[in-house]
Amino acid sequence: MTDDRDSNGRQTDSNERQTESEATDQTSGTTDRTSETTDCTSETTDRAFRTDGMGAGTDAELKRGVLQRWIDSTISDPQKAYRAMFYVATLFFVVTTMFPFYWMLVVAVTEGSSYALVPSLTAVDVGSFREVFVRIEFARYMFNSLFLATVTTVLVLVLASLAGYVFGRLEFPGRRPLMLLILAISYFPPAAFFLPLFQLFTGNVFPWVELYNTPGALILPFSSLFMPLSIFILTTFYGQIPDGLEDAARVEGTTRLGALFRVIVPLSAPGVATAGVLTFIAVYNEFFFSFLMTDGGASDWAPIVGGLIQLQRAGQFEVTYSVMAAGSIIAVLPVTLLVVIAQEKIVSGLTSGALKE
Repeated sequence: MTDDRDSNGRQTDSNERQTESEATDQTSGTTDRTSETTDCTSETTDRAFRTDGMGAGTDAELKRGVLQRWIDSTISDPQKAYRAMFYVATLFFVVTTMFPFYWMLVVAVTEGSSYALVPSLTAVDVGSFREVFVRIEFARYMFNSLFLATVTTVLVLVLASLAGYVFGRLEFPGRRPLMLLILAISYFPPAAFFLPLFQLFTGNVFPWVELYNTPGALILPFSSLFMPLSIFILTTFYGQIPDGLEDAARVEGTTRLGALFRVIVPLSAPGVATAGVLTFIAVYNEFFFSFLMTDGGASDWAPIVGGLIQLQRAGQFEVTYSVMAAGSIIAVLPVTLLVVIAQEKIVSGLTSGALKE
């Protein structure tokens, strides 16, 4: 009888556990169906929101505007603001710098005086560039400018290298006051030197000195005016060269001048290139002394600025601005080519010379 009761109890427990398992399964199934129903409802809501293009979310996004959305994205990514400022500054610089050259080109290729910001192809005429060489000896004017600029640059670099070596690598009493005195020359206006130089070059001071309408009347003032800046640049660069390199060259038997031009100058190539290019451009564009020390003719060694003035006088009845603009464009080409070729040296020279290592 005891065995029968135990068997009936175990059977009862088994039935209860089975009943509880079935109830749990039913509950889980109900929960799954409820979850599926919730997912279907959420998907239906999302579809309805996407279908309704004028929903509340879309309205809020539209009301914010493009600028406000960009500001929000910039707050999360500050680099966007820096890039935007860089692009704006670059665009402003390009427009303000290149627009005068663009307008000069428009004037040069436009017939008559009806200029337009964007000229039509039918109104373009490149005959002004040929007329430049027909009216005057423009090629001779360009040769004068290139010759004067080249000779002055070579003279300035040679003398400035010697002075830069002395001020940058040697110690002697009064070095700083003497350097300041040389730099003070560049502070004076060029007009302050004109009268005494004119008296000197026309033979009024020394009868045997007749330099008017000669290259000497231009090269000497140009060299004295533009040499202080070159001395300052080269002094900075020459002072950065380690003394051990020069000492090694001296041990091998090289003189100071040999060490200067064989060791120091090649190692200071960015500084030499910077001083040379700046001097060349300044002499090439100089107008004051070239206008007062010559009669303005091509045979009088007048530079290219004098040729542009002659183009203005070459018109019979009116000033032909198209020819003058064409001459200005041709005159700019040598300097542009020089800057493009030497731009890497110029940039590295200006940045390297700014710091003393």
